[in-house]
Amino acid sequence: MKRSPLHSTFRSSISRRSGFTLIEIMMVVMIIGLLAGVAAYTLGDNLGVAKDTKIKSDLQTIQTQLMVYESMNGFPPSTEQGLKALVQQPSSTPAPRNWRQLLKEVPLDPWGMEYQYVAPGRRNPDSYDLFSAGKDRTAGTDDDLGNWRK
Repeated sequence: MKRSPLHSTFRSSISRRSGFTLIEIMMVVMIIGLLAGVAAYTLGDNLGVAKDTKIKSDLQTIQTQLMVYESMNGFPPSTEQGLKALVQQPSSTPAPRNWRQLLKEVPLDPWGMEYQYVAPGRRNPDSYDLFSAGKDRTAGTDDDLGNWRK
């Protein structure tokens, strides 16, 4: 069975068009990379917003329980007693007269650190400072987020 010249010309033109060129593949890879970069940039900021929201929520919860503690006992916990006074009865002075467990446990900030409590506060001398030491985990730096920032 002999094939016609038209058949071989048709076959060679199909084989030339049946794959992608290197340039086409590179363009697709570049577009996918750009889309992935845009998605990562957009989602990256959401993580920071979520951490700030958690801190604000935790601070509000702790502040509410500190107000309850103060209304029951006439004074807030001392710096020495700290936020643990909301979880277990303090044995140091000033001893609370009507102590009750107000939190099951003191929440940790998004970096796994305990919230800081200082009474009287440095930034709030008439009450207390309650704050997260922030990403650097060092109190007293610019990234601290506390009850003085709203």
